[in-house]
Amino acid sequence: MYYNEFMTITAGIMGATGFTGIELIDILSRHSEFELTVAGSNSAVGEPVVSQNPYVFNLNKNLKYADLSLENFAGLDLVFAALPHSTSAHIVPDLIEKYGVRHVVDLSADFRLKDSGLYESYYGFDHPRKDWLQKAVFGIPELYRDNMKGAQLIAAAGCYVTAVSLAAHPFLNAKVVTDTIIADCASGVTGAGKKLAPATQFTTVNENYSIYGLINHRHRPEIEQVCENKVLFTPHLLPIDRGILATCYFKVIQGVSADKLQSILSDCYKDESFVKVLNSPPDLKSICKTNFAGIFVTLDDATDTAIVVSAIDNLLKGASGQAVQCANAVFGLDESMGLN
Repeated sequence: MYYNEFMTITAGIMGATGFTGIELIDILSRHSEFELTVAGSNSAVGEPVVSQNPYVFNLNKNLKYADLSLENFAGLDLVFAALPHSTSAHIVPDLIEKYGVRHVVDLSADFRLKDSGLYESYYGFDHPRKDWLQKAVFGIPELYRDNMKGAQLIAAAGCYVTAVSLAAHPFLNAKVVTDTIIADCASGVTGAGKKLAPATQFTTVNENYSIYGLINHRHRPEIEQVCENKVLFTPHLLPIDRGILATCYFKVIQGVSADKLQSILSDCYKDESFVKVLNSPPDLKSICKTNFAGIFVTLDDATDTAIVVSAIDNLLKGASGQAVQCANAVFGLDESMGLN
């Protein structure tokens, strides 16, 4: 193992009262090797962590929320940064360089993109630590685990890029995709985070189905970076709390059959614990509250178009669950620890 197996791995969460932070608390309470020692949140400083997580077993009853001062996280083995976009870029390098944190898994988009210019175009800020963009390992274990062991910084993938990339990767790798990938995706409301906004309030979302971020959604360059292919990405908002369903379309080379596509998909993920290759399209109820991705593929012979459907829980495989899966890989642990 990468770490001393007789020592507990100390862990902290920055942003422990957000949706992803709450999921991280639950997962870490079940993890046999990671010990949650610092839960940082500016909105609940001094409150017992158990007061906002009363149904989480094995939670230290004496643990209280700390503020987000970097000093509170000094010397930890592992920090999960579940902070808003453009915040992590300013503080994560300091956690490592100045405060002795050994490893950081960042759940924001701040270290996902290798082209620093895209941050100004899509996120509206000039990235302050461009040097760390090349050091960060992108956080989809099924695609990048070989680079994760011992990595100082993991840029955990977003929920949309996870759903689309896991669906498209086997076919891109097999070189059967001939053109742009069309990714039609729908997400539950938790994908927007906890901050109140008119577009995500109950009266707006209930019994509604809407499109947003048309053409230039900020996660499009992230998806294209992973796929190394043009992607036409269209997100929709579902009137549900969690889950993402992604339907991807692409033209295939002549002579590729539905059976061949199924074989490509099955061979790619045959050894993966958290990717399930299905014989029928997945639905969200069957996948939510798990760290699994369910993927199905078929072929429309009339148009030589492959249709790949993937479903994930945006808060688990699309955020906190995947972040812990990445952290397990960093320390050379079984990736399923805390996630069963």
